[in-house]
Amino acid sequence: MADATDDPKMNAPLAEPLRRAIGERYLTYALSTIMDRALPDARDGLKPVHRRILYAMRELRLSSSGGFRKSAKISGDVMGNYHPHGDAAIYDAMARLAQEFNVRYPLVDGQGNFGNIDGDNPAASRYTEARLTAAAEALMEGLAENAVDFRPNYDGTLEEPVVLPAAFPNLLANGSSGIAVGMATNIPPHNIDELVGACLHLIKTPDARDDTLLNYIPGPDFPTGGVIVEPPENIAQAYRTGRGSFRLRAYWQVEDLGRGTWQVVVTETPYQVQKSKLIERIADLIQTKKIPILADVRDESAEDIRLILEPRSKNVDPEVLMNTLFRNSDLEVRFSLNMNVLIDGRTPKVCSLKEVLRAFLDHRREVLLRRSQHRLEKIDHRLEVLEGLLIAFLNLDRVIDIIRYDDDPKAALMAEDWSKGHVRAASERDYVSPLPAEGEGQLTEVQVEAILNMRLRSLRRLEEMELTAERDKLLEERAALEDLLENETVQWTRISEELREVREAFGRKAPGGARRTRLAEAAEVEEVPLEAMIEREPVTVVCSKMGWVRAMKGHIDPGTSLKFKDGDEGRYLLHAETTDKVLLFGANGRFYTLPVTQLPGGRGMGEPVRLMVDLPNDCDIVTLRVYRPGEKLLVASSAGDGFLVASDEVLAQTRAGKQVLNVRDGTVARVCKPVSGDHVACVGENRKVLVFPLSELPEMTRGKGVRLQKYKDGGLSDAATFTLADGLSWLDPAGRRRTETDLAEWLGKRAGTGRMAPRGFPRDNRFT
Repeated sequence: MADATDDPKMNAPLAEPLRRAIGERYLTYALSTIMDRALPDARDGLKPVHRRILYAMRELRLSSSGGFRKSAKISGDVMGNYHPHGDAAIYDAMARLAQEFNVRYPLVDGQGNFGNIDGDNPAASRYTEARLTAAAEALMEGLAENAVDFRPNYDGTLEEPVVLPAAFPNLLANGSSGIAVGMATNIPPHNIDELVGACLHLIKTPDARDDTLLNYIPGPDFPTGGVIVEPPENIAQAYRTGRGSFRLRAYWQVEDLGRGTWQVVVTETPYQVQKSKLIERIADLIQTKKIPILADVRDESAEDIRLILEPRSKNVDPEVLMNTLFRNSDLEVRFSLNMNVLIDGRTPKVCSLKEVLRAFLDHRREVLLRRSQHRLEKIDHRLEVLEGLLIAFLNLDRVIDIIRYDDDPKAALMAEDWSKGHVRAASERDYVSPLPAEGEGQLTEVQVEAILNMRLRSLRRLEEMELTAERDKLLEERAALEDLLENETVQWTRISEELREVREAFGRKAPGGARRTRLAEAAEVEEVPLEAMIEREPVTVVCSKMGWVRAMKGHIDPGTSLKFKDGDEGRYLLHAETTDKVLLFGANGRFYTLPVTQLPGGRGMGEPVRLMVDLPNDCDIVTLRVYRPGEKLLVASSAGDGFLVASDEVLAQTRAGKQVLNVRDGTVARVCKPVSGDHVACVGENRKVLVFPLSELPEMTRGKGVRLQKYKDGGLSDAATFTLADGLSWLDPAGRRRTETDLAEWLGKRAGTGRMAPRGFPRDNRFT
């Protein structure tokens, strides 16, 4: 017969469409990610890695009252026996179960550095030690009593539980998060006392509405505390649908320092917010002067959190300060709820609060039935042994005779009919034990083994009484178990008793069991503009020719000598106040806004303005001026086009600025001046001057504008507005102010060519 491997058809490569091959393999990967990695089981609230960690620690006998073992040993056992993945990932998962700031009810008791709320990582696994907590033991209670199914581990050498018995609803108690393929989950932690209350109500009223359960579970209970300020109707909707979010704020108080001064003390930060990054963010807000009413932030934390927020002035309203910080920092976060879990360990589903609790209760009922059936089998086995021992005691002489003289005592004991004869008289006994019925007098193999393994010291008379008492007690327990297995009402009563025991162990009266997260309504604080929060002080804004800007305290005289970098010199000196904004007009026709409070101080040379706004390096600054509400500006390009624009229309909200004057093809912005008077004067590079009424210029918000003056060659040098009756003035080459009142020669219509400038007009063709 030919070998199958000789057939060329058998050795040919398997051909299949690429689309199907990739689809099938990706689907396999997706299912593996969903079921074995990312989504928790609704019954015990654990992912496989966490379940395997706890089971491995149980196998190592690391009880909550026992000793600690090295984390490296634990993660190594988990990896070698149950979880064939990286030991670093296993250790990280175990470390998280030990972090009190991450897990509401820690399942691992860690000894050593397991990280902190600042975001520092745990020490290496060789330096830390761990053992189980009482909560973890409660999750695994019943594993030895056939409470759940077991399956082979990855290499088939050992067995691991498919799910843990879970004495409390761990899914909601400790929460969970994970990202699978095409789906994700994010469940916040809750208070066990409240969860037990909801479960008891659901047992009593199986058709209870979701909203009724909120009377017992008002919201999440985060391990770091904080204040939930989400409206109750939003919370109800989230629990009803399994999707939503919660606004979570830090808990703060005002601490009186005397003499009218005060400071804010933050003692509870939002969940999963690293304290160090939070402080860095607040410090950045102070440095960039985005919250000018905040002066300083300090970390005075020891074992407890204590962040100090120092106001700029004692006149600042604490509510205004904190609401500003809530909007600009992680002192307020939004925690998403997405209760996407595995129902029965197989089917992913977004569940409501009621569905999750029902899945847990159904699991607890199954665990109760399996444990009860297991106990019933144990009782039957023990009763069988007890009956054999009692027969032996009642026929002790015959048993001893068989054991002493028979060559095969086991076979002889099993062949003997104990239903008749060999029994001591009733007068010799204090009580009468029933004998086997006729035809049922043979001992079983189990009973004979128990008799043969009995110690000699057990042959005392008192032992017989103890065996009878034990048998009677077991019979009573067996009857109760049979009643429980047959009666659903008794089953739910037992589950309720077990839940009350859990409440006693981990509820509000237990250490750390009280609710930590408060619920409140967000106070409606009126929006306060930034200018109102800034203390008004006089400053002088100085900008150099190379674009280095700074704000110096007080109003400095324009003639004061100031220091600049080598090769640089002063260009703009503006008297302003800390509440003002500075408008920067670039040659690209864009306006940029610089709040004075965000300008660097005057101790150094300042900072390049191009680091504050997105002004291109090849773009010159046309003008720098203080923003005045209601003011109008004249803007014009080198091509002689321009228009009027309201200063309110040029304010920019971002670094990118706001395009106002459109320029192209080598044209640049040339003029930006405030409007005052009734006429406009233009001068070109050809030194021709044109004067025309201001009314001929349109007011626009953006565009190219209209032609101010016509040129054969060259372009616009300068433009200005003035009152015709007062005359047009300029500085002559000697620096003296000269005013020309007779302007009939230069008056004309807009877009005219104009006439040569008057005698004494500056050579730079500028009016100022």
